[in-house]
Formats: sequence, C-alpha cells, structure tokens
Amino acid sequence: MLERLTDADSIARAEARIRELIDAHGEWLCTRDSHRVALLRRDECDFSVSQGRLIFSCLTEEGAAAWRITGWRWSGEKLLLEASRRMGAERARLELIPRASVKAAAALIGDTRRERCNRLAALACAALPGAKVWRAALSAGARRGQSGRYARIILRHLNRELVAVTGTVIESDRQEVDAFLSSALVWFTRVSQGAHRPPHVRRLWLAVNKNSVEALGQRLALLRDELRRVITLYEIDDDWEALTPARLPELEELLAERPKRLVRPPREVMSESAARIKALAPEAIDVVRARQGETLRFRGLPFARVRRLLEKESIWFGVKGARRRLLDEGTEDEWWKLLHDLKEYRNAACTDRHHALYRLSPEAWLESELRRDITRLDPGLRLAPLYAQFRPTHAAGASRPIDLLALRRDGRLAVIELKVSEDREHVLQGADYWRRTEVYRRHGHLARARLFGDATVADKPPLVYLVAPALRFHRSFNQLARAITPEIELYRFDLNEDWRSGVRVMRRVPLT
Repeated sequence: MLERLTDADSIARAEARIRELIDAHGEWLCTRDSHRVALLRRDECDFSVSQGRLIFSCLTEEGAAAWRITGWRWSGEKLLLEASRRMGAERARLELIPRASVKAAAALIGDTRRERCNRLAALACAALPGAKVWRAALSAGARRGQSGRYARIILRHLNRELVAVTGTVIESDRQEVDAFLSSALVWFTRVSQGAHRPPHVRRLWLAVNKNSVEALGQRLALLRDELRRVITLYEIDDDWEALTPARLPELEELLAERPKRLVRPPREVMSESAARIKALAPEAIDVVRARQGETLRFRGLPFARVRRLLEKESIWFGVKGARRRLLDEGTEDEWWKLLHDLKEYRNAACTDRHHALYRLSPEAWLESELRRDITRLDPGLRLAPLYAQFRPTHAAGASRPIDLLALRRDGRLAVIELKVSEDREHVLQGADYWRRTEVYRRHGHLARARLFGDATVADKPPLVYLVAPALRFHRSFNQLARAITPEIELYRFDLNEDWRSGVRVMRRVPLT
C-alpha cells in the first residue's frame, strides 16, 4: 500500500527517504504506467518540496517533466510513485527502478505485454466462432529489443478469411488514440496489400479500454467510407475477460451535436509589468493572456508569468523544467542572467545547437515565427486576429488546443497544425481539430462570439494546413492522409529546414 502525503511531516519524511534511495544508485529506469519513459542518472532525478507539495522533476524523451507526488512506496526493488500534474487533470503511476534491476524489469514488462497480447488473441477467437490464431506478436518497440505497446494479431476464419486484430497492451487513455489509430492503419495497410499469400487480410478489429472508446470512435468517423466499412471497434473490459462491440458514429452525427459553450480568448490588454518585459526584446517576446494573468514567451518558450493579486502585480520566472522564482531584490541577478541566456542561446545564430534553451519547445518557436507574420505561410490569411493554442472550451476532459486558428480573406477558416519533427499523429490530429472547429462553425458559435471581429466567416468547412519542415514529415504521412474522408480539405506545407532564420514555404500540396 502506498504511503499518502497528507501533511508537512509526511512530505518531509518522504523527501528525505526518497533522496536517500536515489543517491544510493547511479542510474534509474523511469516507467509510466508500465512503459518506459527515460533512463536517468541520479543527478537528473530532482525531488523537492514547493508550496507544501513534493515535486519530482526529470528530463524524459519528450522533454522536461514535473509531477506532484501524492503517494509513494519503496518495494525493495523499485520506487513506486502516485503522481499528477496539470492541476490533477493528468494522473500516472510512475516507477523508478535501479539500474541493476533494469534488465529484469524490462523482461517483466515484456512478459506482461506478451501475456496481454495472447489474452486478446483468445478473446478475439471467442468473438469470431471458427477462427484460429494464425499469428500473435507485439509491435516493434521504440528501441531495438524493446517490447511494443500494441498487440498485432492475425486470425484465420474457417480457412477463408484473415482478420487483423490490434489493441493496446499498456494502460492508456483518450489522449493516446491518435498514436494507436495511426499505428493500426499503417500496419493494416501493410498486411492487407500482399504481405501474405491469398487469402489477404480484409478486416480490422480495434480493441481499446472504456476510456478510449468514445475518442477512437470520433477519429474513425473521419476516415474514408471504404475504410470504415472494414473496421470494427471493440471495448475490452478492465479484467481482460470480454470484448464488446462498440457503435461507430457517423461524421454528420458528430457534427450535428450541440457543442459546449465557446470560450472567447481573453482580450490582449497588456499589464505594465508585461509591457516593460516585452520592451526588453520586442522582436522575440510575446505575451499570451490567460485566465490567471499573462505568460511571456521568448520565441515561443514561456519564461515569465505576471499575476495580479490585491492590485499588486507579481512576476514569476523560470523556463520549463526549472523551479519558478518570484522576481524580487534577492532574485534580480538570476532574472537578468535568464534574459541574457535567452538572447544568446534562443536565436537562429546560436552556435551551441545542443543548449537546452535552443532545443526546448521547437514547435512553439515555429508558432511564434508564424504569429508575427502568418502571411509567410499563406498570403491569403488575415494577419489578425490569429489565435494560438486555441481551446474552444475549458470543460473537463477537453482535447488538446489547436496550434493556430486563422481566417482567410475569402472567409474560409484555416486550422493549422505544426510539427518540427516526424510525427505519425500529424494527419489525425489535424483532422480531429477540423471536426471540433466545424461543429462550432455549423452551430454559429464563431459568428456570434465575433471571434474574427467584423469579418464574415464563410458558410464552408475549414481548411486544414499540415505544416512541417520538408524533411520532417513522417514516412507514413501521405498514406495516412489518403485514409481521411475527402470532406476534409487537407493541405501539406513543406517549410525550409532552417526555418528559425525565417519561414519560407517550399511546397504546398493539396491532399484530398
């Protein structure tokens, strides 16, 4: 049973004991919900108490991460942590395993995933009388020798038909359905186009847990009709004892649903503190208004926040992965050092391309370049208003924000999804953002909220701009784009590789 951190004494005891454990081993394997996150040195594991909370910070393969620890236990072989972040919206079970136990832990993780794969194969056979397992394996892992996250099963039905079955063999949630579906579609295309001798695979079953069924059904509604007809969605119960067919909604049905209330972004009224900071580097610093105050970003990287309490403005500073400090007389030197480092390392002329300030949040950097002049992407787009990280609603469970939402001079909306590295989810994310935007447009919410001032929003669906440097599109990009319904107008924008020195469109290609 985990020890709960409910008061200052329990937090202090936990911090001291955990630090002692971390210092006792040189390297630790960090896993989240049974899949690998990072291999950390002990000096990369930071446990500290901040505002009465125990915070665990580390650098993962996705970047810097910070978690609030609410419970912990040392089993003798691994450190178990109950963690949350984003005000409790995201929860996870973290495990820190000493390097000496890493090999054994990796083997255990692989055995657990293979057992689930075999269990899913048995359930699929039970759901299709007369079927036998022809092949059952795991998808490829992130690294050579690692076990993958998805089951890859081929069933042979009455010696006439092959059915492809795939499902997640790790704990997952609705935020991961794009990765799962993208991987499933790529695999299904490969096994259905002559990878086997006749009979070929003609049907695809998808098995996910209850938390992911709704989100996956929404993504499947975005696919072409001929692809949807061969896909069956199943819900797998928590105990992995039964598969239940799930209904697939139609796209028009989803677009007809009444959306939650549209939240208009706050007015861009700059405080005195934010204006003073922006004046230090106006060409690089922008201000993003939030409900709690203002966030200042240096070429897309948040580095300061202005909060107003009791008619007094306070400035907190610090970049992602570092502890935030209140700007006062005691921290003024640190403040000026941070600004100096940002100017030196977060610019296109920086020679140290491995410096953290240069590498952090590259997509936000590209976004900031486009926000300054969106016409560099498409001369037909209006300069303003332009919405970055746009969330139509702040309701619980709301999806990720849209990178950029713009309006063309002809009145068409443009949903812009940015990537700076290969990402197989690029296409599905852009298509899902189209669905969310189209729902609000069809119900007239965008016009009533005067989101674009006096400009008229055309009575036509949005366009989707999928943007990345020319050599950074995933190799499956075009294949996945062909899977999307032609009702969604997709465009591919290839940018110059040195976009930090100035964005240029090298090629624009319609995809549907």
